[in-house]
Amino acid sequence: MANTILVIEDDTDLQQLLKEYLAGFGYTVHSEGEPEAGLSVFKSLSPDLVILDVMLPGMNGFEVCRRIRQDSQVPVLMLTARGDIMDRVAGLEIGADDYLPKPFEPRELVARIQAILRRSQHNTTHETGEFGSLRINFDARAAVLNGEDIGLTTNEFNALAVLARNPGKTFSRDDLMQELRGLDSDSFNRSIDITMSRIRQKLGDDPKLPRYIKTVWGTGYVFIGQGNKDG
Repeated sequence: MANTILVIEDDTDLQQLLKEYLAGFGYTVHSEGEPEAGLSVFKSLSPDLVILDVMLPGMNGFEVCRRIRQDSQVPVLMLTARGDIMDRVAGLEIGADDYLPKPFEPRELVARIQAILRRSQHNTTHETGEFGSLRINFDARAAVLNGEDIGLTTNEFNALAVLARNPGKTFSRDDLMQELRGLDSDSFNRSIDITMSRIRQKLGDDPKLPRYIKTVWGTGYVFIGQGNKDG
């Protein structure tokens, strides 16, 4: 069954290009140019991924992403004009899973979509990990703390899963970028720090006295939670 992608982008030429190009890779694409219309379609369509432009009429992409995140963890890939670093930071801070600066090569967009969807699909390992009051269900892609799902985005869950599957192993930012995106990293390693910060907030983890994720200064991150893991 084809993955469904919702494109919220007010450039009608780009809408058409994405529809035709992504259809060639087997995706079913719906597009909307108005934010409110896009949100309405999102609720009725339940897409597998959203491609969301930052610059939209009436409501910017950041606010659209916030509203999506109120009740959904669907993967969101944001399109940012001119590769503005602050746009990338803002998008990641509100829960976007990836970003791509305009103009972009359509084939790179497909590679990023494939990487995101590959990591968001249910796997068949039926792994679970218990680390004190934290339980990670790798099959259901859920992290539960004290009996409550902490609502990780696709990218956040993937980052936690990489670390939790390898407790005690230090991952550099470049290692994590490669694991999460499936692409060579660029100089924007702050995206990893933002992702880790959001995970820690949801875990209630103090960076100074961590229970789960420890920063290895000058290197990266390591999972220090102790517990049992079943596979």
